[in-house]
Amino acid sequence: MRADLHVHSNASDGTDTPAEVMHRAARAGLDAVALTDHDTVAGHAEARRSLPDGLTLVPGMELSCRLDDRSLHLLAYLFDPEHPELAEQTRLIRDDRVLRARAMVRRLADLGAAVTWDQVAAIAGTAVVGRPHIARAMAASGVVATPADAFTSDWIADGGRAYVAKYALDPSRAIRLVRAAGGVAVLAHPRSAHDLLVSDEQIAALAAAGLAGIEVFHPDQSQAQRAALLGLARDLGLVATGGSDDHGSLTGHRIGGETTAAGAYETLLAQATGAQPIRRG
Repeated sequence: MRADLHVHSNASDGTDTPAEVMHRAARAGLDAVALTDHDTVAGHAEARRSLPDGLTLVPGMELSCRLDDRSLHLLAYLFDPEHPELAEQTRLIRDDRVLRARAMVRRLADLGAAVTWDQVAAIAGTAVVGRPHIARAMAASGVVATPADAFTSDWIADGGRAYVAKYALDPSRAIRLVRAAGGVAVLAHPRSAHDLLVSDEQIAALAAAGLAGIEVFHPDQSQAQRAALLGLARDLGLVATGGSDDHGSLTGHRIGGETTAAGAYETLLAQATGAQPIRRG
């Protein structure tokens, strides 16, 4: 059993369509894959229509949160996407992402970076706009060599010169919303340098609020960090999950590079009541 529970499509900031993501998941030998685009379920219908035989789709979303004025992400799975409050909050987050991206482009212009909103909008298309779209525009304009180089204190990393915060949920509230919608919430990459480094005490507080799991197996987390998170998951009774956090060509098409153990996968799914995994064949 190989389940990658963290992948993105061009419904948010990945480079591949949901259909392409599903076919790449099958070619990678996965049994299950979760489509977890940022603050949207817009890619789920296409992923469902394109699902290859033998592959299970776990409908999901990566939900934007803030803790101690820093970004924190929750992976939400198998919730009812029409739950009124959850749907309204994700709409507010998506709307504010546009305002935030425009403000960041203005800051970049003030810093002498030749990036326009039209460039960013063309790259994002109909997707939920995010910093990777701005980073791609910066690379295309020669401001930075690669999109990854944009995520520094000089540019658009958290606290960077062109960074602008967006509307996001308190994580405890987000967990309650996901649970109210019948879903389960997992803390995404809690020791990744790209986001807030979430302490053991903060994770314990989120567990008390109803957190179901921790993403232990992630490309940005070292073996020592994984070992520590595994121990914490055992102590708190949380499910230890894994996912590639694949964004298509932006991350080297690494889908299937990190996976969730079969037992953890089954335990996580058993806690959800809002939706069911989708399988063809």
